Amino acid sequence: MNNNKYNKYIVTLSIVLITYANGIISTKFLNDKNIQLQSLRDENKRLTEKLNEYKTEEIHVTVTMYQPIRGQTDSTPNILADGTRIRVHKASDYKFIAVSRNLLERWGGQFQFGDFVLLQGTYTKDGFYQVRDTMNPRFVNRIDILESPGVKPYKYDQAKILKTEIFANS
Repeated sequence: MNNNKYNKYIVTLSIVLITYANGIISTKFLNDKNIQLQSLRDENKRLTEKLNEYKTEEIHVTVTMYQPIRGQTDSTPNILADGTRIRVHKASDYKFIAVSRNLLERWGGQFQFGDFVLLQGTYTKDGFYQVRDTMNPRFVNRIDILESPGVKPYKYDQAKILKTEIFANS
């Protein structure tokens, strides 16, 4: 009988010690995770502040699209205004845009060929694009997204763009 009480005591003591050890280990693990989480929050804050350094004033634009075909470009649809040569059938893959002349630096705007812009307000076309082409002088505050032949035309009247240096420095 004493042996049975002794065994129960040992089992109970073992369970208590194991539970206590698990508590200590779990607490240390959670503390380590909290330190990692705080570090990630700090890094996120630092990166957000750094990203904001690269942003400039946003510009409201109308967004349309164009295809590298003679009816929509000059006589060399595979050569953009900055001299870039493209494969016409892969135009949508490039993420290039043409901007109205008032947006180009040489005509008083803030963009140069090669600049990266963040496009927002189009839902399906939001993202980063590179300025590689210019539009007919009749357009103002407008961008054209370069698309492959066969892409259905679209237009967004309430979009905005802002210049970013994020790709140039990465």
